[in-house]
Amino acid sequence: MQHRIIVLGAGYTGAVAAGRLAKRLRREDVAITLVNAEPDFVERVRMHQFAVGQYLKPRPFSEMFAGTGVDLKLVKVTGVDVDRRTVAVIDANGAEELGYDTLVYALGSGWNDQGVPGTAEHAHEIASRPGALRLRERLARLDAGQPVVVVGGGLTGLEAATEIAEARPDLDVALAARGGLGDWLSEKGRGHVRKVFDKLGITVHEHAAVTGVEADRVTTADGASVPAAVTVWTTGFAVHPIARATTLEVTDTGQIVVDGTMRSVSHPDVYAIGDAAMAMGPGDKPLRMSCASGGFTAWQAAEAIAARLTGGKLPNVPIRYFNQCISLGRKEGLIQYVTADDRAVRAALTGRLAAVYKELVCKGAAWGVANPTFGMPTRRRRVVREQARAGSAIKASA
Repeated sequence: MQHRIIVLGAGYTGAVAAGRLAKRLRREDVAITLVNAEPDFVERVRMHQFAVGQYLKPRPFSEMFAGTGVDLKLVKVTGVDVDRRTVAVIDANGAEELGYDTLVYALGSGWNDQGVPGTAEHAHEIASRPGALRLRERLARLDAGQPVVVVGGGLTGLEAATEIAEARPDLDVALAARGGLGDWLSEKGRGHVRKVFDKLGITVHEHAAVTGVEADRVTTADGASVPAAVTVWTTGFAVHPIARATTLEVTDTGQIVVDGTMRSVSHPDVYAIGDAAMAMGPGDKPLRMSCASGGFTAWQAAEAIAARLTGGKLPNVPIRYFNQCISLGRKEGLIQYVTADDRAVRAALTGRLAAVYKELVCKGAAWGVANPTFGMPTRRRRVVREQARAGSAIKASA
């Protein structure tokens, strides 16, 4: 009897976890199913590029996972019953339930409108491909001189504002930030961001918390009104809501609480990775929602699952940050070096070299999805039969 592993979500974390498990475990011992609604891998870190009309290379999962032993199931997840160990899914042919012995929850996150009035109705998001496509179509219809406001001064906001301003210099681009421009960066980093913004003609509204969005403007906490033919909302992420509807232990934000191996603290047959997980990093600080954090959690979970199923040694991979990579259009970039717990240090790489560095990171992330063990030789291990039978016995008695 095969041990059934289901991975929900095929973003950077889910796809890497599925591929890595396939490299670690014997095919005759496990059935690995990767569940995703879309047939192609989405390079989420490039959605600001897609939104301004740039071409992104298609990356079909059918090619990525050909011959790996990973079974791709293109359906939408509608629910998870962690007590019965089932996943509810639906597609054009109807609804069904999938049973599992081990679940890897990697449904990730989407945009967070923060409950600000008018945002859901009037603002655009680039946290997903459909959202980026809608913004792409809207920007293409804008006439010269029309105003675009990017709300949010974090990494996504900086990248979106500079990408739009560089691709459409005929538009009046502005950024509204709750704090100062790049206020979490080093002095060198902040200076470079401001220099690039000035060069691209981006107006910056600092310490301007947006409290309302209308079809043609945004309003701020101090009562100011900023014209906006298009508003792009980048003020953070909200996790997928399905976990909150289960009996899993989750945080107030809906993230699944996990231990150091990314295993749920309430349901040991469930692992959560990427944005879906409340995982602790250096300094006992929660990992931020990011591609950088997701890679660590995917490797940790896959190695831990493989170790537990094969009777091997549990991994002890140190989770730490090294830098924050920010694209500022296609010609400029910023690599802000950070401490292990993600605090900026003085050192930073800027300019064209930083842009090349960021591009290599993006390409490397996509390559890593198709090569989850980085091309290194691997040995598939046999599942300990007692482990597999134990999982099946629990399911049978449920």
